[in-house]
Amino acid sequence: MSRRSPDPAAAGDARHHRLMAVFIVGFLAFLALMAWAERAGLSRDWIGPIFLFLSVMAYAGIGIYARTTDPQEFYVAGRRIPAMYNGMATAADWMSAASFISLSGALYLQGVSGTAAQPGGLAYVLGWTGGFCLVGLLIAPRLRAMELYTVPDFFAARFGAGPRRVAVLGAVACSFMYVVAQIYGIGLIASRLTGVQFEIGILLGLGGVLLCSFLGGMRAITWTQTVQYVVLLLAFLIPVSWLAYKQLGTPVAPLAYGAQLPKIAELEDALIASPAEQQVRAVFAARAQELAQRLQDPAAALARERTRLDARLRALKEQGAELSQLMQVRRELTALPHDAEAAREAWTRAMQEAQERAQPLGGLPRQGQAFAGDPEGTPAQRAAFDVSRLNFLALMFCLMVGTASLPHLLTRFYTTRSVADTRRSVAWSLLFIALLYLGTPALAVLVKYEVMEHLVGSQFGELPAWIAQWARVDPGLISVQDVNGDGVLQFGEIRLGANMIMLATPELGGLPYVVSGLVAAGGLAAALSTADGLLLTISNALVHDTSPIRDKVVVVSENRVILSKFALLAAAMVATFVAVLKPAEILSLVTVSFSLAAATFFPGLVTGLFWRRAGTRAATWGMLAGAGVTTGYMLWTHPGLRAWWGLPPGGLWWGIHPISAGVFGVPLGFAVIGLGSLLERRVVALPSGNAE
Repeated sequence: MSRRSPDPAAAGDARHHRLMAVFIVGFLAFLALMAWAERAGLSRDWIGPIFLFLSVMAYAGIGIYARTTDPQEFYVAGRRIPAMYNGMATAADWMSAASFISLSGALYLQGVSGTAAQPGGLAYVLGWTGGFCLVGLLIAPRLRAMELYTVPDFFAARFGAGPRRVAVLGAVACSFMYVVAQIYGIGLIASRLTGVQFEIGILLGLGGVLLCSFLGGMRAITWTQTVQYVVLLLAFLIPVSWLAYKQLGTPVAPLAYGAQLPKIAELEDALIASPAEQQVRAVFAARAQELAQRLQDPAAALARERTRLDARLRALKEQGAELSQLMQVRRELTALPHDAEAAREAWTRAMQEAQERAQPLGGLPRQGQAFAGDPEGTPAQRAAFDVSRLNFLALMFCLMVGTASLPHLLTRFYTTRSVADTRRSVAWSLLFIALLYLGTPALAVLVKYEVMEHLVGSQFGELPAWIAQWARVDPGLISVQDVNGDGVLQFGEIRLGANMIMLATPELGGLPYVVSGLVAAGGLAAALSTADGLLLTISNALVHDTSPIRDKVVVVSENRVILSKFALLAAAMVATFVAVLKPAEILSLVTVSFSLAAATFFPGLVTGLFWRRAGTRAATWGMLAGAGVTTGYMLWTHPGLRAWWGLPPGGLWWGIHPISAGVFGVPLGFAVIGLGSLLERRVVALPSGNAE
């Protein structure tokens, strides 16, 4: 009687399970050891660098072990990643710095659905999660059945060289904006963990990115992302569960945090009626009025300010004032804009911020408010409600469609063993993402209650040390000032940036510093995992996706793999340079890349996969039209560019914010492809996603 030969796939899965179990047990043991060391007296100055060094070295070790020059391994990990582990890697790839670091901050600052000026954080949760349903139902199985390497490969196989070239440009553009946001997050976390400058922190984290992705490509990235998911999952669940247990007596935050919403509503009512808060709002209103007067003649106002500060500096010198006072005035002089145009731009921003903070709750919406305005109020309130709701839906649409279009995400589904495994991988991805996304709104609510109940009302001389520490990392992350001079912190006197809500949660909740190190390591894992995939996408677009095409098949060789590695290095250096400039907040950069990806790729992907008559020239022009309208709308509404062109602020179409510009580009792309294809009269065979 012959024995059945062992299944290689099953044996490989068992080996992966053992290795993952060893990593999880080892990581938990490391956390326990660090907690014991902190209680035994280990300094915080050592805890942060230890977390940074060991986590980066662990990822780098996996990257070095998985090094390869084989094209199949480098581009698609040999197409043999089990569905569950591909789901973990996809979730880690997806849980970028924006999701891990900034999403809870967006829900804290914007509430459920946001204001007329900024859509709420719930649109991100719904849009990003819904996008995976589109990926699983429409895109991933059919792409996997085509046995390709990249998204531009699909456009080459389905349409030809023209759409492929547009896809290459789109992949580079949207991935570059996305990776700049991740590297910015890496610098933020590394500088907080080690205490070094932001720029040096970026370089420290960048070394980990390159070690993970440079040598092994998709093979190395996949296995580093699986362990990175474990790190970021624990880093998220531990602090949110602790806050829930501290406030509500249960660690199951997603099921219990609703109990805090009525309490927050009561605190909001008390803060709005508080005389001290009203004093703060009055000070900001006076600042806004003063800035408005300066803007009537910026050149004259700038000259007056410079003369006033010069006179004050001379008077202090004559009085023999302390050096600290002299340095303060010199800093104010240095901070003055260089010319009238710069003054106009800076004072306009400052005036808008002062006007916002002169509103109740510092301009923040109520946490449980459905939309801005009132559907049954005055005409202005009804208009604000309509604009807020429209922007919420537009943002959710762009995020959903952008998720189904991002090249670095779709490439993950080329790595599974079969089409059936691809479907299972999408299901695993949704499960792993849900474990985090269900807790994100809970974290925002619990942090807001903690701030309102325990931080507000503190004496300025007794504020926690973490506030000053985060302000040193980046002054834009947190602003605390005694506006009304009473020595007590009011809610309107503290301004928290979206990028620090998650990172500061352990310190805000009074957890041991080891948990702060864990959260920072989780944020680093989220940023590194996404940056790896994005840099690989950019390098592939620059090298592999410019390879020759023979009979609609892209030529692949080991030489191209080597060139891809050096292109990855170059892309990382350029993205680092841009990230050092801090061009925008992490969430804004990421959202813009989603709009651009949606307008560039989604119409071509859907028509190419499901419509036999979709034509080559039509696809080219449709992709260009969608990307062009989206980019043009963002430029047209950019405040700095409008000021440079001599135009007043605004320029919005139906009140849609520029981050949701894809809502115009996607329908236009479909329309151009549809009309052009009917004229082109081309019919081809469609790929099938039914293979098992």
